[in-house]
Amino acid sequence: MTETKSIRTVRRGRIFPDIQWTEAQKAQWRTGQAAFYQRCKPVFDRVKPELIKTHYGWYMAIEPESEDYFVAQDELTAIKMSRQKYPNAPVFIFRINETGIAGTI
Repeated sequence: MTETKSIRTVRRGRIFPDIQWTEAQKAQWRTGQAAFYQRCKPVFDRVKPELIKTHYGWYMAIEPESEDYFVAQDELTAIKMSRQKYPNAPVFIFRINETGIAGTI
């Protein structure tokens, strides 16, 4: 009995090679992200002192238009809480600590 060998083509490269951002598009996206952060940061700075005492290490999702924030022990729960009230609004995630940084690289 002979064994059949599957011939599999190894594909390398981008998944969607026709979708390429120019440097101008990348810069525009970064600028938009920085502006969104600047709208959310004052809300975080305002409530951080009171929340750091009781919810240290938790996550906070901020919706900047209404300045509402949602606090939960993990990121996904905070995002889910914000999506229930504002289904289509983007949110920014902060971690309730001294820096507000939610993750590390």
